[in-house]
Amino acid sequence: MDRPSCYHCGDDCTKTRIDFDDRVFCCNGCKTVYEIFSNNDLSYYYDLESSAGATPNAIEGKYDFLDNESIVGRLTEFNDGNMEIVNLYIPHIHCSSCIWVLENLNKLHPAIKSSQVDFPKKSVRITYNTIDFSLKQLVLLLGHIGYEPNISLEDYDNKKKPVDRSLLYKLGVAGFAFGNVMFLSFPDYFDLSTSDVSGGEFWLNRYEPIFRWLMFAFSLPVVFYAGRDYFISAYKGLRSGLLNIDVPIALGILVLFVRSTLEIIFDWGPGFFDSLTGLVFFLLLGKFFQQKTYSFLSFERDYKSYFPIAVTRINAKGAEETTQVHDIKKGDRLLIRNEELIPVDGILINGKARIDYSFVSGESEPVRKESGDKIFAGGKQLNGLIEMEALKKVSQSYLTQLWSNSVFRKDTSSTFQTLTDRIGKRFTIAVLSIAIVASAYWLYTDPSRAMNVFTAVLIIACPCAIALAAPFTLGNMLRIFGRRKFYLKDIRTIEQLAQIDTAIFDKTGTITTSLKSVATYEGMPLTPEEESLLKNTIRASNHPLSRTLYDLLNEQNIITLDEYEEHLGQGVEGSMGDDHMKVGSADFVGEQQIEESTNTAVHISSNNVYKGKFIFHNEYREGLSEVFKTMSETLQLAILSGDNDGEKGRLEKLVPKLTPLYFHQKPEEKLEFIKALQQQDKNVMMVGDGLNDAGALAQSNVGIAISENVNVFSPACDAILDASKFQQLYAYILASKQAMNIIKLSFGLSLAYNLIGLYFAVTGQLSPVIAAILMPLSSISVVAFTTVMTNLMNRKLT
Repeated sequence: MDRPSCYHCGDDCTKTRIDFDDRVFCCNGCKTVYEIFSNNDLSYYYDLESSAGATPNAIEGKYDFLDNESIVGRLTEFNDGNMEIVNLYIPHIHCSSCIWVLENLNKLHPAIKSSQVDFPKKSVRITYNTIDFSLKQLVLLLGHIGYEPNISLEDYDNKKKPVDRSLLYKLGVAGFAFGNVMFLSFPDYFDLSTSDVSGGEFWLNRYEPIFRWLMFAFSLPVVFYAGRDYFISAYKGLRSGLLNIDVPIALGILVLFVRSTLEIIFDWGPGFFDSLTGLVFFLLLGKFFQQKTYSFLSFERDYKSYFPIAVTRINAKGAEETTQVHDIKKGDRLLIRNEELIPVDGILINGKARIDYSFVSGESEPVRKESGDKIFAGGKQLNGLIEMEALKKVSQSYLTQLWSNSVFRKDTSSTFQTLTDRIGKRFTIAVLSIAIVASAYWLYTDPSRAMNVFTAVLIIACPCAIALAAPFTLGNMLRIFGRRKFYLKDIRTIEQLAQIDTAIFDKTGTITTSLKSVATYEGMPLTPEEESLLKNTIRASNHPLSRTLYDLLNEQNIITLDEYEEHLGQGVEGSMGDDHMKVGSADFVGEQQIEESTNTAVHISSNNVYKGKFIFHNEYREGLSEVFKTMSETLQLAILSGDNDGEKGRLEKLVPKLTPLYFHQKPEEKLEFIKALQQQDKNVMMVGDGLNDAGALAQSNVGIAISENVNVFSPACDAILDASKFQQLYAYILASKQAMNIIKLSFGLSLAYNLIGLYFAVTGQLSPVIAAILMPLSSISVVAFTTVMTNLMNRKLT
């Protein structure tokens, strides 16, 4: 008779059985969780994976320390009084059911707005309202449904988290056992011990049973400690109805162990303990190598690839200076302009803050802040200029995390990931089938080889190398691009970049440089008061022309505007007392009878009286003609500009003939232009500035923001290109295409390895321990191949 198992957690219910709703539970805790899920339309949890839950523990009183506001403030990454965001580590996360229920926490409590699981890190990022809900209540809720988070006071002290050394310990145990079993197997290798009848060394014959039982003893910690992860993974896969890659590995280990144990019990022979311990040792060695390589790539991504985000810092003398975001220190005074991202947590010192935190929380409703209030990294200032004091150093990894937030991720799937998943699902079935057929054949022709063939086939065939090809190639390319000042959101961007066939460029601030621009004024003289108001109005704007004009104007006293508003694609306006200033296009400032200028112009009106215009003499980026010429050979090009067509003649000389040039384009018209191209099945790359072209950048397949001396960090863009590397843009596109070819070659290399390996295994020419050595070597060879090829490509990038 089968023992009843708990419907929720799968534990044995023989001792304590609770029947409820035609189901069996092991305790009231599991029954309560089932009721919670059923009452909140979350019963699909059990359809994804049966018995996936964990028995909830009694945790009342355990988290009373979360009533302390200072501790909560340090644990949460965002806390504005009404909303908090916290990242919690939950050790029990292990399957698709866990992900599903944790990403549907909003159904359990209305205060929870969203939750996002990071499966590899076993963490969940939760956004919730704090009006009638607290972090303590959230933690208790998670505990009640069997997902108690692991919170220690070290988390809020920002101490270095302990390193998980379990793999290293398992590797050490397996290596120690492997060495000793090899030593104890020497008599059998060299046939030094045979039998009392046929001769051999007397003491080896006498103590041979002891040696074999010692080998058995050494194999126990290898199988049940060092190799247990393979059994756990295989069991969970089978319980979910999936045949993952760990199933044949676990089966191979189990068969070797059982067969070897039977051999020494019935004195049939020495068994295969050397192959068994060697197999586990080399499998763990391969896993350790992969783990180290991933850690290295992750470190390079977070700490060496600094985004070129320019931040304006106010020094001790009150002067403004542009500096890189990673140079900001605690106590620095920062100037945040309209539409700029707040790079670090701080205190608002001056100005009227109206902050959009949708980048952080997904909530688009702007929040108003007054002087003295705390403001958080990731918010976007929407109401003119503010000054703030940084409370800590900028967290590059936090900004990376925000940029990669799934809220802003485009709906693009990875071709290679899909292909890898397909191979993985069918691979295990094929391997098991080959192993059974081959061992059946050898049982009929030569039974002594059958066990070796069965185990060798299970071990040698591995899709790991196929699975590693794409992430290692693209991860290495991400690092290489970062070192060359081309910063990509994620590895999917490289795949998208390789597929583009159309490139669209903005003009101002993209193919023109503000560093060398010159402007002349034509119009009525401005009074000192008007000059001051003009300077302070454009001081708050981040548009390339505003930044250029601000740098060209004479020094003025810094004043705080009473009102400021920026009209995207039109201009800016500011007020101080009774004076009002408009800066922008002729239509925007209210002057219709302006003779069209042949150059880019910024018009000015003071108190609704037209004053004049600043005419800009554009300086195009060095190498622009060469970039467009080479790109036009394989890509369709176009230029979309919000300016007038005064530069049309000059541009036509710089770009290839018949390149479409569109002027007077508003931001929404640029977006529609790209959408129309995509409806024609075009893969479009948009190159612009990160703020004014946000809509077009978000709509495009790949949006690239050019960074010169402004803060262009925006969730809309997929990549940030340092302006000094503009000439290398096409080389980066070609490198992305070559990276795709490297992945395809890696797939071919892995396929060839599996076919050759299977041939030798099936024909009985490969022992299990050699198969175990070759298995990680196949992964190592693919990683080495992708690393060498991408580094060779790196040398070609100048």
